[in-house]
Amino acid sequence: MLSVVVTAVLLPAVPSAALAKAGTTYYVDSKAGDDSAEGTSAAAPWKSLDMVNAADLKPGDAISFKRGSSFTGPLTLAAKGTAAQPIVVRTHGRGTLPKISGTGDDDCVMISGNHWRVSGLRASGCRWAGFQIDGDNNELSGVQADRNVTGVYVTPSGSRNTIRASILTDNNRMSVNDQGGDDDSGAFGVLLNGDDNVVTGNTIMGSYAKSKDYGTDGAAVEIFNGDRNLITHNTARNNETFTELGARKGKTATGNIFAFNVVTSTRSRGSFLITRGSRHVVGPVKGTIAVHNSVYLPARDTIGWSCHDGCSPSILKLRNNAILVGGEAGWEDGQGADEAGGVYKSRTARFKLGPKSVKADPLFTSRTDLRPRTGSPVFDRGVALTHSWYGGKAFAKDMAGKPLTGTPDAGAYQG
Repeated sequence: MLSVVVTAVLLPAVPSAALAKAGTTYYVDSKAGDDSAEGTSAAAPWKSLDMVNAADLKPGDAISFKRGSSFTGPLTLAAKGTAAQPIVVRTHGRGTLPKISGTGDDDCVMISGNHWRVSGLRASGCRWAGFQIDGDNNELSGVQADRNVTGVYVTPSGSRNTIRASILTDNNRMSVNDQGGDDDSGAFGVLLNGDDNVVTGNTIMGSYAKSKDYGTDGAAVEIFNGDRNLITHNTARNNETFTELGARKGKTATGNIFAFNVVTSTRSRGSFLITRGSRHVVGPVKGTIAVHNSVYLPARDTIGWSCHDGCSPSILKLRNNAILVGGEAGWEDGQGADEAGGVYKSRTARFKLGPKSVKADPLFTSRTDLRPRTGSPVFDRGVALTHSWYGGKAFAKDMAGKPLTGTPDAGAYQG
């Protein structure tokens, strides 16, 4: 695992009522545990995931994994907590995060229950997903996932879940990688098939793999058949694309929001956002909003955003973004996207600038620090927006946690 620093972001706190009532805590230690022990104290822990999977867990219960432990999955979290009494997974002791692997043949962490609060686990080298969420109202926080097809997978049945303050690194394996058919798929930091989920405050790196159809493929956050998901305040580095959206015919991927994300890459190709109109086989993708994102992709084979095969304002709205790419700043066909308040620098561009938008260098501090320097055209460039553009009042803060006031600046940081 790479050592990274996660940018501090002010995120909505878990309501105190959700942590007020405690039940039984079960302890697990792969080195010193014993499955014949009671498991209800750190001095007499269980040894294996089998005991956790078989436990009759109740709302308010907790599972505490000893740091430095290592297990082979799956860990199945099927019990149901409540909003007032979630079931908690946490760690104790010192050392590295407890690691759950799949040795390529098994799943790692499977959450089919509701109202789980899972923190401090690492899922590595799993069959498909590091963390798979089938249930509702669950939260992953402070977890790590690496060397999977997808770090976190929210299935079509998963809704109102939160993935926050986590590190998803080098999830760089393909699930489909065959010659022809335009169907290669994989290398996702987060894959969302469900609705109304929040992905916030995470660091997502290295979602990038060789593809027989496309040369390379991967996405920090992929949305397919998922509606009203909020992707906000994430740091993305060296992924193939930040986000790509699609839906099968008869399905939808409507109303997804991307706000205050910082996207950088040193790779020879890459993109920020790819979406489609009705003429595409996985279109139309309606109602996507991209607002206050900062993007730096200096290579020539790069694109800021693409809205193709029947683009229109109903497909994509962009506000107050700061985008510097070595390739194409944006691409639209049809009626075009609804764009305003942006700052763009690129070699080419195929879209019409909207109100207050300008072609100019946003003057980022560096290739990885996208705070604007003195004299940047992003200052006071943005257009005023209501909180609904950001997913609600709780998220109307910049990447550093500064509230938006007055005339906003373009990009993820406010001056």
